[in-house]
Amino acid sequence: MEPRETKRKAENIEVAEPRHKSLHSAPSLPTEPALYSGPFPFYRRPSELGCFSLDAQRQYHGDDRALRYYSPPPTNSLGPDFDLRDGYPDRYQPRDEELREGLDHLLRWLLEHRGQLEGGPRWLAGAVVTWRGHLTKLLTTPYERQEGWQLAASRFQGTLYLSEVETPAARAQRLARPPLLRELTYMGYKFEQYMCADKPGGSPDPSGEVNTNVAFCSVLRSRLGNHPLLFSGEVDCTDPQAPSTQPPTCYVELKTSKEMHSPAQWRSFYRHKLLKWWAQSFLPGVPNVVAGFRNPEGFICSLKTFPTMEMFEHVRACPPLLLGAW
Repeated sequence: MEPRETKRKAENIEVAEPRHKSLHSAPSLPTEPALYSGPFPFYRRPSELGCFSLDAQRQYHGDDRALRYYSPPPTNSLGPDFDLRDGYPDRYQPRDEELREGLDHLLRWLLEHRGQLEGGPRWLAGAVVTWRGHLTKLLTTPYERQEGWQLAASRFQGTLYLSEVETPAARAQRLARPPLLRELTYMGYKFEQYMCADKPGGSPDPSGEVNTNVAFCSVLRSRLGNHPLLFSGEVDCTDPQAPSTQPPTCYVELKTSKEMHSPAQWRSFYRHKLLKWWAQSFLPGVPNVVAGFRNPEGFICSLKTFPTMEMFEHVRACPPLLLGAW
């Protein structure tokens, strides 16, 4: 769906790779944290412009049919005891990772609604249009030492479109993904099935198929410094009991992690995993991440809520080992 003019006017490709990598086909960005130290830049509170859904066949629908509703277990229960291995691999339909969608779905939404944008279509001139996941990678780059990325930047009629390009290293890693990692990916989606209902006040039904083609996506508007942003990100669920029903403040991010049994394990969790959780939720303005902690057998034994705007306090509380970690 990307306009031909956009492809012809591709101006730049930016690369951030681990230190031992060296790509000469495109310019690179330095990733030393000290280069980016300073006051936090102005970031406008995101506001939702609209949404769209992707069905079980990955087909686009300009509505909220794929939205799910947060339905946690009762707090007085002994424990969630969710079996995250249930249904694997018999009731599992993963999306085709060889299909590179780029910005197609977001561009379709934009074509349908550009005349309804506040300020009109002219607002897009000078704006950056991309996926939330791409912004997350940019935001965490100074603190990421393992995963490289490559983005294609195309300017069309004043709008900058950012889309990820799979690097050879990332493709090789994806194709060599071990069975255990594939199963852990399934467990994350299975956890969502245990925590979400199809309607407000409903009960979760974990007996069905886990189909990762299905997605509900929020389209948001924000501003970073002087740069307008229009981006979209997948939303796990909305909380019918949230203090405000105004998106995105009613949205909830769901995550899983292994159980932690030592201070060293918690420090590693705060240093690496919590950084990505914070970035993924801060950018779209999602206020809370609900984490399920699993045991080695794949059962969720406990739940913990991490307010997005309090996550960095865990890093501050662990000096000097985590001082300046992110």
